[in-house]
Amino acid sequence: MFTARFFALTLLFPALLLLGTWLPFIVPIAVIYGLGLLALLWLDRHYAGSVEQFRIERKHDNKLSLGVQNRIILRISLRAPRPVPITIRDEPPLLFVGAESAILRSILVPHETTELVYQVRPLKRGNYSFGDLTIRWWGPLNFFIRQATIPASAPVKVYPNLHEIRKYDLLARRDQLSGMGLHNVRLRGEGTAFESLRDYTPDDPYKIINWKATARRARPISMDYEPERSQRVMIAVDVGRMMRSPIRVDDPDGDSWNMAKVDFVINSVLLFSYVATLKGDQVGLLIFADQVQQYLAPRAGRAHFQQLLEMMYAVESQPVEADYGRALNYLGIQSKKRSLVVVFTDLSGSRASESLLMHMPRLLPRHLPLLVTIRDPVLDQETSHHPTTSDLVYRRAIAEQLNNERSLLLENLLRRGVLTLDIAAEHLTMAVVNRYLQLKARRLA
Repeated sequence: MFTARFFALTLLFPALLLLGTWLPFIVPIAVIYGLGLLALLWLDRHYAGSVEQFRIERKHDNKLSLGVQNRIILRISLRAPRPVPITIRDEPPLLFVGAESAILRSILVPHETTELVYQVRPLKRGNYSFGDLTIRWWGPLNFFIRQATIPASAPVKVYPNLHEIRKYDLLARRDQLSGMGLHNVRLRGEGTAFESLRDYTPDDPYKIINWKATARRARPISMDYEPERSQRVMIAVDVGRMMRSPIRVDDPDGDSWNMAKVDFVINSVLLFSYVATLKGDQVGLLIFADQVQQYLAPRAGRAHFQQLLEMMYAVESQPVEADYGRALNYLGIQSKKRSLVVVFTDLSGSRASESLLMHMPRLLPRHLPLLVTIRDPVLDQETSHHPTTSDLVYRRAIAEQLNNERSLLLENLLRRGVLTLDIAAEHLTMAVVNRYLQLKARRLA
């Protein structure tokens, strides 16, 4: 592939020939110029080198996280004796937000490794695949561009948001969970029942160092403690028709994207169940639509959390109405011991509201029910606007009516002893975890 520089220089050749019609002595100069240009082009192509001079690998997490930015790193090593300008294009799955940013440019330095980074945001869980890498590089004279495709296709799985778990672990070790939006969280290691010894990490507070074990093993050793009281947490997730509807999120950095309500819920359930597992609680999961789709009995421990993770990875929403009565009756039969029962759903009409109002209070007094619903941002926007036309007045009136019906249902449930949490999707995860920690601290469950 020829460059703009080569084409510009090539245009001088016919210009010289044309000038030679008036000045014949210029014709041999033009011929020499043309032959020299062709010779330089051949040399430039030759010394551009082959694709073997590059070593390229793609790096990313084994499991990408749903709904957040995931870093994709391209590591490129150059074995040529000179710097080489390149353009490289990756082929992330087209359904990822940010796939268009996978065209990167750099100037490679000989015998060094360069890292080029772009980010993608998956909006749906499942199996995906990266494609091949295409690289272009320039010859030393910038006359010729070479291009090659490097086989690099590889499968990748998108799981619920694992980034939040890593962030939680990091901030918990630093005792900085308030920076994540969590409140009244007891740091792991501050319980009363000794659990295990482990190697010290730089973020550990000094008070959990076991000095005797440190002296015995000749390296710093920290202690972990079990939380003071184990409880049962039963999570029920509605995957019916209304949970398929997308919610638009506007990031502070200016990006906007849509993700299904059920995926916001799955991300929230992941961190919620992880925190509950660290607190020593037994966590169970029930997935339902018009039928009970899956059920995992409450258990404690990290191995059980991995089962929860795989179960949440495979959840799919269904184009049917949710049957709360069938799901909650099934839960009542399967879970006889007192539990905190957290139901994630969407208030989708009068029939669903009546069903929730009928069946949620029946969990009492054996269980403590908590209903978690996602607020509809469209309704909030409609009620906040000042209407200027009759159509806008009508739309605002409908939005206010729906919000009033929603508020009335939540108030009726609260009067009957059912706890409620109605929150915007982008704040759902932290709000759920905070409510759980408050209930655990008050020992209501």
